[in-house]
Amino acid sequence: MDLKTLQSYIRRVRRQTGSTVQYFRLAIEGNKVERLTDFKGIKRPVLLLQGYGGTRRVFQVLEQRLRRDGFNVFSLNLGGIFDTFNTKPIPHLAQLVSKKIESLYKRHNIQEKLVIIGHSKGGLIGRCYLKDFHGDRRVKTLITMGTPHNGNPWAMLGLFTPLALLTESIRQMTPMSPFIRRMNRTPWPEGVKVLSIFSKEDTVCPYPSAVLKTENDQVRNLEIVDVGHVEFLMKKRVYWLIRKELLGDKAAARRSLPRSKIRKSRSSNKSKALVSPRL
Repeated sequence: MDLKTLQSYIRRVRRQTGSTVQYFRLAIEGNKVERLTDFKGIKRPVLLLQGYGGTRRVFQVLEQRLRRDGFNVFSLNLGGIFDTFNTKPIPHLAQLVSKKIESLYKRHNIQEKLVIIGHSKGGLIGRCYLKDFHGDRRVKTLITMGTPHNGNPWAMLGLFTPLALLTESIRQMTPMSPFIRRMNRTPWPEGVKVLSIFSKEDTVCPYPSAVLKTENDQVRNLEIVDVGHVEFLMKKRVYWLIRKELLGDKAAARRSLPRSKIRKSRSSNKSKALVSPRL
């Protein structure tokens, strides 16, 4: 390893360590958030779903950016250990999301379909909601970030810890779990766009765990370079991808990303990675 490579590695470790510290600092602040969204006549609704061990507060940076761009953002208390850290079974949480969304839509007579953005386990909750609880009636787009769509090999280690006894979702996120196999076996509902954003530098959800096996015009994978697992929530480069997906060509006039930082990825490992259009 030459000096330049070593320096780059050290900078990456420092950066990701800082992001991780910030993530856990936000997580331990819990699920109490100020209600800023008025659901009467709501436009551009976006639901944020946090990952395992996360709370609503971890979306602080992403939520601020979405609000600045005119989106009405909200999140849910997904409960878990200490009624806080999102450890309940994934189907149970998907059903909770379904009930909350139906209640909001009926109470406030909401007409516009919403966008779900899920980080890590939150993406699996959104996926289960779409497939098992008719979420396509309310959702137009699902964006996942660092989500173990094919299961997470690290969850196998969790089976040998007390967490496996306390939280069923650890077992559900193992690569060969009945839940993961069923999710990959059942088709996506038509009319919902699905985007999985992943990074090969994500060591918590290692490549290719977050790569969707089925790709078409409706279901896509998008690789972003040099982003760690918790950095999906904080990196501006990741937000510009989300912004592009939600606003389309309107975002192109505001900012572009270096072509080297983003790749469109095929589900097959043999296919050549393509460069995405500039934002």
